[in-house]
Amino acid sequence: MRKRKHSSHDRRRKRALPGKLARAGRRSLRSVKVGALPIINRLLQRLRLEEFLQEHLPPEDKRVKVPAAKALLVLLRNLLVSREPLYGIGQWAAGYAPDLLGLTPEQLEGLNDDGVGRALNWLFRSEQAGFVLTVVRHTVREFTVTLQQLHNDSTTITFHGNYAEAAEEGTRSGQTTLAITWGHNKDHRPDLKQLLYILTLSDDGGVPIHFRAESGNTVDDQTHQETWELLCELAGRRDFLYVADCKLATAENMAYLHQRGGRFITVLPKTRGEDNTFRQRLRQGQVSWRTIHEKTDQHDPPKVVDCFSVAQAPAVSAEGYRLLWYHSTRKAELDAAARAGRIQRATRQLDELRQRITSPRTRYRQRAKVAQAVEDILRSCEADDWVRIQIEERVEEHYRQERKGRPGKDTRYVKDVTTRFDLSYQVDHARIAADQRCDGIFPLVTNVLELSELEVLLAYKRQPVIEKRFSQLKTDFRVAPVYLKDVSRIQALLCVYFLVLLVEALLELRQAMEREGIESLPMYPEDRPCRHPTTRRVIDLFDDIQRHTLHPEGRVPTVFVTELSDLQRRILKLLGIPATEYSG
Repeated sequence: MRKRKHSSHDRRRKRALPGKLARAGRRSLRSVKVGALPIINRLLQRLRLEEFLQEHLPPEDKRVKVPAAKALLVLLRNLLVSREPLYGIGQWAAGYAPDLLGLTPEQLEGLNDDGVGRALNWLFRSEQAGFVLTVVRHTVREFTVTLQQLHNDSTTITFHGNYAEAAEEGTRSGQTTLAITWGHNKDHRPDLKQLLYILTLSDDGGVPIHFRAESGNTVDDQTHQETWELLCELAGRRDFLYVADCKLATAENMAYLHQRGGRFITVLPKTRGEDNTFRQRLRQGQVSWRTIHEKTDQHDPPKVVDCFSVAQAPAVSAEGYRLLWYHSTRKAELDAAARAGRIQRATRQLDELRQRITSPRTRYRQRAKVAQAVEDILRSCEADDWVRIQIEERVEEHYRQERKGRPGKDTRYVKDVTTRFDLSYQVDHARIAADQRCDGIFPLVTNVLELSELEVLLAYKRQPVIEKRFSQLKTDFRVAPVYLKDVSRIQALLCVYFLVLLVEALLELRQAMEREGIESLPMYPEDRPCRHPTTRRVIDLFDDIQRHTLHPEGRVPTVFVTELSDLQRRILKLLGIPATEYSG
């Protein structure tokens, strides 16, 4: 008997359908997740990401089940909504309707981690810099992002594992592969390898407009010149205000920007001689301050939470740039608390060390070994300026029989001399009192003369926005550790994370709330007010939205979508998204 060949109709009938199925008699109900995908999809359409990916990715084999552009956008949606590791993306996507992921049912069934990995390979082989430049230029036009002030900073992406094949830079498919190696780790994990992730944001909403990944041993101060040139190309101008951390404040970097018409604000490092000179004057009471700004909270009545002052005497850096010294009352409190914490940690560890040193079975028999242990503690706790150590040495004598056996009148004894150590310390309160006069100060260097002291301060105080984006990378999206081994895929994944941060920034409600005069929204449990809702909270708020399709036997199916709450409708209105996007 011949086996019957399966027709295409049979194959379609056997294909696994998305979502969950429930049956009651001759009726069935299929439910799929909707969540915040309509919101994300609306934004992806405005960003034209699929179109730009198709333009920049290399040509693919037509037999590929899921095109790379579509697979990368599914990965992007996953990172925004669920943050699953790569191997779980197929199972995650199976819970959603294919159209919400930009896929056909056949493509959804063929989606897996191998396909997404190959899509990352395709992105690596493309000209990523050109793709990102195209996306950002369109974003600036579409969302009217201003580029008058740009903030730059870097962080480290930490990796658990050997990554021996990525120990050195190389080339693959005509593109440079980075070295995953040791460097100055900003997560305080010198035991782990890393890559350097450089990010630039606009002052207008903290929108990411540029990123670069560099090898893990790259020094930060070597990245600013190339980054600034790329930003000039993006902005189409050179006179934007470039705000960066102290790694910009080298004579070479500042001269590079200044001589080419650039404008910058940065922090003077503590290692500079100008810093030491000013602190000496401050300790001697030779500096006078003038209050220029008070920061208040949003309570009624408002309460002052920070007060900023500027040193009245004008100053210049060694290179001749404008040098402004500021004092913050809040920073002074934090500096004092940090110093107290360092001293407390150091004294606790010194007490533990003393117990080990004075133990009868101690291993600390040499003075140099004791001194090294003390030095290690003070250095790791950063408390060597305020704790004074004294190592005490004493000689102990005891006698033992020259030979074994019962002692008698002719027994001879030998004297043993042992050197023992003890440890004492005291906190230098005079030094603490002197250093307290320097608490809360920070120096800013700029070549901009037309901005007032307050305007320079306010421009720099927006720099923490970039720290928020880095925090999202390592908390919301758990970018480290990366669940990949191939360095080319890792580099492509970091590009996808840049797009994720871009979408997050554009979905934030703060600007819309300010525009509408809304102080808070009831987005916390029990409808408690939320003054600064994050994109993460917006996405979670729509997590329970589902689409249900009722299939009565012999009748046309009926589609139902979870009814939106008043708060959800209000948020959609703030985002400029019609509620009909959730009509099914």
